[in-house]
Amino acid sequence: MGVNEHSTPAQIRSKLNHPVIDADGHWLEYGPVFSEQMRKIGGNKAADAFLANGKGTKEVQKSTVEERKRRRLGQEGFWSRAERNTRDRATGMFPRFLYERLEELGIDFAAIYPTAGLRVPRIGDDEARRAVCRAFNIVTADYFRDFGDRMTPAAVIPTHTPDEAIEELEFCVRQLGTKVVMFTSPVPRPVSSITDRDGDVARFAVWHDAIGLDSDYDYDPLWTKCVELGIAPTFHTGASRQGLRLSATNFTFNHIGHFAASGHAACKAIFLGGITRRFPQLRFAFLEGGVGWGCMLFGDLIGHWDKRNRKALERTDPRTLDRALLQELAEKYGYPDHIAALRARDGWPDPEAFSLTGGLADLDDFSRCKITKKEDWRDLFVTPFYFGCEADDRANAWAFEKGANPFNARLNAIFGSDIGHFDVPDMMEVLPEAYELVDDGMITRDDFRDFTFANAVRLWGTQNPTFFEGTAVATAAAAVLAEAKTPAAV
Repeated sequence: MGVNEHSTPAQIRSKLNHPVIDADGHWLEYGPVFSEQMRKIGGNKAADAFLANGKGTKEVQKSTVEERKRRRLGQEGFWSRAERNTRDRATGMFPRFLYERLEELGIDFAAIYPTAGLRVPRIGDDEARRAVCRAFNIVTADYFRDFGDRMTPAAVIPTHTPDEAIEELEFCVRQLGTKVVMFTSPVPRPVSSITDRDGDVARFAVWHDAIGLDSDYDYDPLWTKCVELGIAPTFHTGASRQGLRLSATNFTFNHIGHFAASGHAACKAIFLGGITRRFPQLRFAFLEGGVGWGCMLFGDLIGHWDKRNRKALERTDPRTLDRALLQELAEKYGYPDHIAALRARDGWPDPEAFSLTGGLADLDDFSRCKITKKEDWRDLFVTPFYFGCEADDRANAWAFEKGANPFNARLNAIFGSDIGHFDVPDMMEVLPEAYELVDDGMITRDDFRDFTFANAVRLWGTQNPTFFEGTAVATAAAAVLAEAKTPAAV
């Protein structure tokens, strides 16, 4: 819908009795300048690795379709910045201009995530990755230092090991005053035992560690450090260059759903890894993938728990089979070869079935969650997880619709403008597009308050009560945190 076809941000704001928090805006680091500023901080290693990290995209864009097909490279996004709308291009590039325009856009406070920096924590070389992240965070903090009442930048935290994550996290919080952090999950790790026909490690011989369930490392020290520092882990990792997203000709094929896919994996790993059970204070956010996948995952987990919890597994335990009854029914209804095969196996359809459990000591997939009652689903999933949603996503209403989610739960959808990126052709349209869900009767004004304000306050303010002090939304945020803590409906 064009900007002339619906209300302006000012008209929307006139209907609201609360501020608007943008939980996921973006800025555009200008490489030629930003890299040289990084060079002054982190030396050639940091600057050169930062530039090299961005060259991969351009190299793919310069390649032919035939070359991409041969190398199994996905088509990258081209023409992905505002051009005709030059004011928006400048807004993304210059934090001072963004700060000046926030009121015009209808936004009171914004968490600003990087663009080039989204891939920085995934640099493969350990030394280069850490050098780039450190310099990147220092330069970014300097860019936004004077605008803390209306904006706060996200620091990029490498998570290849918990030790490197803790080191960078402590530096950013204690030295730079960082309040928002972006963790990487899943983390690609090599599988050195897989080789191609020539005996070399295959190009796709990687697995993706969601730093929760079945990780190579124990990340509990990192979660402990987050609690200590008052940090809510947020994830903004893409999956557009992986597996099923490698079309050599179609960027849209590669792009749709890739943030949701990464968020889905990270959220499952955190939940099934028992992290929300062991760290009930923590709040986690998964950005730019919407909330639709969160609603589906919530229902899928409950459905699997109903059938795969420790008690439910007794229904499929091979030892509970009545072999005599099965043989009797086979003789009555089966073919002669069925009857003979069962007799030869003493009535067992598969004599090995009982032992074929993959060597697991505990067969309950949900054992780390320790679920015993329906209220556990509120405490372990509904309360700790937040889902970043773009303004034009109609599925946002799913989070709030009564009866749409198991136990009548409301999931924590948070408004993320994504300003600065190609899918926001006009920044003035973002807030009006979000409000269309109210205009169309899909959510209420109270839902909209949660979506664009209160949920973001709870995400960051629950663990860090001082998060919003000194900001333009301080008074309103304090009121949200002081509200009676009524549990989400489950």
